[in-house]
Amino acid sequence: MALPAVEEKSHFEQPDFRVRGKIFAGLSRDGKRGTLKLAPEVQAMVLDAKPKVFSPAAGAWGRSGWTHVELSRVRLAELETLLAEAWRLVAPRSLAQASSGFTSSPGSASTATAPGAAKPGRAARARRSGRQAT
Repeated sequence: MALPAVEEKSHFEQPDFRVRGKIFAGLSRDGKRGTLKLAPEVQAMVLDAKPKVFSPAAGAWGRSGWTHVELSRVRLAELETLLAEAWRLVAPRSLAQASSGFTSSPGSASTATAPGAAKPGRAARARRSGRQAT
């Protein structure tokens, strides 16, 4: 809820979080598992790095980036980073650009495990602008 323009609603009787009406995260009914909308590259990174923490949603949802998070197994800083990433992915470009300083938190844990791996967000921003990620 600390991210700009976020509101909590409900989708299929489960809590979800939206930015300007678009869902970027949700919770299971029991509150033990979260779901995040991630760019496919970021999803692949977290699935490879921590398969006991992250899993793809079933079917086409998972193939489009929706990722389950076992909340008891994820570090808070990592979850905060991924929530900001999910927010940036679905937020309108103008809002994301105006809030860029707010959503990047220095010292947050990165989901990248390999040296030189792309930072979450770079590929999504490049894809939206039509440029190659560098």
